[in-house]
Amino acid sequence: SLLVVGGGFVGAELAQVFARAGVKVTIVCRSRLLPATEPEIAEALSRYFRPEGITLNCAAAHEFCKKTDQRVELCVRQEGYQEALQAERILIATGRSPNVEELGLAEAGIRQAKNGAIEVDDRMRTSRSGTYAAGDVTGRDQFVYMAAYGAKLAALNALNGDSLVYDNTAMPWVVFTDPQVAGVGLSEAAANAEGFAVKTSILPLDQVPRALAARDTRGLVKLIADAGTDRLLGGQILAPEGADSIQTLALALKTGMTAKALGETIFPYLTTVEALKLAAQTFDKDVAMLSCCAG
Repeated sequence: SLLVVGGGFVGAELAQVFARAGVKVTIVCRSRLLPATEPEIAEALSRYFRPEGITLNCAAAHEFCKKTDQRVELCVRQEGYQEALQAERILIATGRSPNVEELGLAEAGIRQAKNGAIEVDDRMRTSRSGTYAAGDVTGRDQFVYMAAYGAKLAALNALNGDSLVYDNTAMPWVVFTDPQVAGVGLSEAAANAEGFAVKTSILPLDQVPRALAARDTRGLVKLIADAGTDRLLGGQILAPEGADSIQTLALALKTGMTAKALGETIFPYLTTVEALKLAAQTFDKDVAMLSCCAG
């Protein structure tokens, strides 16, 4: 048995790994599973997790943890009640801390954030002239491909006069659960917070021919667009092959494509990525009334 503290990317992935290896898994999280994703995505993935034997203990505040002779006990408070959860082991997946203790940052005059991360600007420059930082030590976009991207910019900027700007507006991300979760751009909440008047489109996977043919309709696609200009602002996919489809949406965002243009783009039939076209058409059509491959 295993208690997984934290319902983010790492907690969700590892919880499912251990559950499928025969471990009794309980996820304990302060808000909900995958709190950074769209609510519809998180709710659907939660529905898929429970039949696998994964218990979700959400909206729980962690009080304390202690080790007994043979077990671990985690005390949580939920809706005013205190409860002790027990398991053989506990996995802490509540986030990462930058590994900077031995770098002598204070002596070098390099400014750090409250969590210890090295502060950098959009050119990857630290507070010390001529010194750059990239990767997880900055606390920014903790994905290996973004660390590589930031490091490339830092190296080039050190040699070319700081002309390159870090741009993550079309950064795709993936959670490798089953089904996979992938997204790019702004969520509906983030778009609203930035002042956009938004419109959304939600397409369940049972409207996608590929999913029907594969007899696996777990999932959905959600797209967010500017209600005034129709420009796509972001989107998320929950699907068995969602990770392989998100790059198409990343390119659509990078080129400033509208939802109408995405819905009129030619997609190969019987692919998961075709769900993006159907989701774009869902803004103003009932795709259930369309014939196969209708545009």
